[in-house]
Amino acid sequence: MLGWTAGIFCLVIAAMVTFYSYNLLSLVLERQAQLGNRQLRFRDMARDILGPKWGRYFVGPIQFGVCYGAVVACALLGGQCMKAIYVLSNPNGTMKLYEFVTIFGCFMLILAQIPSFHSLRHINLVSLVLCLLYSACAAGGSIYIGNSSKGPEKNYSLKGDTENRLFGVFNALSIIATTYGNGIIPEIQATLAPPVKGKMFKALSVCYTVVCVTFFSVAISGYWAFGNESEGLILSNFVDNGKPLLPKWFIYMTNGFTIVQLSAVGV
Repeated sequence: MLGWTAGIFCLVIAAMVTFYSYNLLSLVLERQAQLGNRQLRFRDMARDILGPKWGRYFVGPIQFGVCYGAVVACALLGGQCMKAIYVLSNPNGTMKLYEFVTIFGCFMLILAQIPSFHSLRHINLVSLVLCLLYSACAAGGSIYIGNSSKGPEKNYSLKGDTENRLFGVFNALSIIATTYGNGIIPEIQATLAPPVKGKMFKALSVCYTVVCVTFFSVAISGYWAFGNESEGLILSNFVDNGKPLLPKWFIYMTNGFTIVQLSAVGV
């Protein structure tokens, strides 16, 4: 969608800008807590900065839109992974994508009944491990296919006419923005035991180390292996016209990791 130069540049810039912004936001929250004005949510911050009406009617809809988009995206990706497993195991099956999206959405609805954010700590730990495993599998699979004769011919040119390229650029930027731009700093910082000084910076450093390692490895290896034929979900490239380019068990395992990880992210 963006090519090598623009793609890597946008990934790096987005990581730097959001890391700085989140760290600055954490320092502001810490300072406000020291002054006796503890803010637990973005809406609390907006209320103090913009006033009660703007905080409710401006920040609230934006937060709802971001959360709604993230949940819908996770449900769609989870449904795609479930369908990929189904198609490999039953090539003549008649189930449609929307059925798998519905099943995955119901699963997320059950997980959403967990009473508090702190109760998700075990799920988040599992999500972290699965994220690393999924990324390793996706990057390893891409490298294997790229080095084998099964892989497609590599073409790194931007395909399509001007209009399609423009839409592709906006699509790529939206994916990058969604990847980095959904932090819940106030909610996380509110769960830390005092004193919180320095803790959030360490947490952000660990978080961005994981994010950069996983995101960059999958993005670079996937684009190197499949070029401009890369799909938004790189696992879709592991099957070509119904023929798996990797062992079936490997594709099952990678999709399974992704499904569980997406369920934690969506919740």
